[in-house]
Amino acid sequence: MTAALSIREIGADEFGLVWPLFRSVVAAGDTYSYPPDLTFEQARDWWTSPPTRCFIAEREKLVLGCYMLRPNQPGLGDHVANAGYMVSHAVRGQGVASAMCEHSMAWARDAGFTAMQFNFVVSTNTSAVRLWQRHGFRIVGQVPGAFRHAAHGPTDVYVMHRPL
Repeated sequence: MTAALSIREIGADEFGLVWPLFRSVVAAGDTYSYPPDLTFEQARDWWTSPPTRCFIAEREKLVLGCYMLRPNQPGLGDHVANAGYMVSHAVRGQGVASAMCEHSMAWARDAGFTAMQFNFVVSTNTSAVRLWQRHGFRIVGQVPGAFRHAAHGPTDVYVMHRPL
């Protein structure tokens, strides 16, 4: 029997657990706009410095995924949450992203956010788009050619939103 998936918050001191996954996802050049030469320190600061919170999904101390959650905008836009998710290639399609999405929405609701918005979902990442739609997100905007995809070149991105 497989052990249950556990999701927990981490701080900057544990970001090293996430770094191998983070680096491999960014290096693929197909889902995140982070620069390929992003350093550990930059990634750690972006994903763990307040008000951003970082969470990992793990099974038997093996990190399978991670996500960050923060206000989408400062000040008068801070009631809408923003999140980004990364899942190990080895466990894609096994419910890790779905579990993290559910966890993040519950955490955001409990923290007082009234909605969640993803600002930059690459249109060719069809599995993510379908997953977010299953979780109640709608495409509310499309930005032509906003992402330089490693394989496809200029690719559209979606803005996705849902009330909490």
